[in-house]
Amino acid sequence: ERQLVESGGGLVQPGGSLRLSCAASGFTFDDYTLSWVRQAPGKGLEWVSSITFNGDTTYYSESVKGRFTISRDNAKNMLFLQMNSLKFEDTAVYYCAKPSPTSIWSSSLWSEYDFWGQGTQVTVSS
Repeated sequence: ERQLVESGGGLVQPGGSLRLSCAASGFTFDDYTLSWVRQAPGKGLEWVSSITFNGDTTYYSESVKGRFTISRDNAKNMLFLQMNSLKFEDTAVYYCAKPSPTSIWSSSLWSEYDFWGQGTQVTVSS
């Protein structure tokens, strides 16, 4: 069974940092580009970042560029998102997700992802 399990979310003050982790199993992890997406309360899905199968290339939305860093450890089947300088508007449930083969890697549609984890809540509040 293909599985993604996120962890590392929590409550943080503005300007603070969190590191999200995503443990993968049940598929060939290092064959695929993977993404982080998020969904804020009452809002639609928002693509955050993607990383190619070998980690050589990364992509970021304009809203997080310069503050977030995506990385992966293919030896351990792990995906990470280092989030610095957090803002109120970063509050959301964060999901790691596998884009479908025919989708663009920056999609904000659930239908463009083959599967995703249960999510981890990030709350930025003073």
